[in-house]
Amino acid sequence: MGIGVVSAETVPIFLMHMVRLLMVCLGNICRSPMAEGILRHKAQERGIDIEHDSCGTSNYHIAEAPDDRAVDKMAQYGIDISDLRARQFKSKDFDEFDRIYVMDQSNYRDVIRMADSEEKKAKVKMILNEIHPGSDSPVPDPWFGGMDGFESVYQLLELSCDKILDHVK
Repeated sequence: MGIGVVSAETVPIFLMHMVRLLMVCLGNICRSPMAEGILRHKAQERGIDIEHDSCGTSNYHIAEAPDDRAVDKMAQYGIDISDLRARQFKSKDFDEFDRIYVMDQSNYRDVIRMADSEEKKAKVKMILNEIHPGSDSPVPDPWFGGMDGFESVYQLLELSCDKILDHVK
């Protein structure tokens, strides 16, 4: 009988320590704070203890609150994200988080570009692959549209966050 190598990919992350999850989009005022809010809310509902954060790949909105339309959409579902503030992704996030969920291919490329190892690259996942494995589908950016876009994004992120937490419990 051989001895296997234990890694973050072979041991469920919930067995190692409190799971640390990061949500990433471009400006950190729409998609990623919505994802963080949904994740936080659902984890509390399920009694799952996680660490969570969100950020953007750009520096466009540092320290700003989420877009009012995102705040309003989330409030319709009983989720308050008004306390969140935008920040930019930094290379030390690879060390501080177990999984980094990005919203689209541009975010993926920007984050992967900052990884200095294959282990760090392996932490980066397209969030919609949780509900559509291998599709690499983007979460549409609702910033340029109306409230319908925010509703669509909410629905996609809600399903994805459920799947993420299914792996944590």
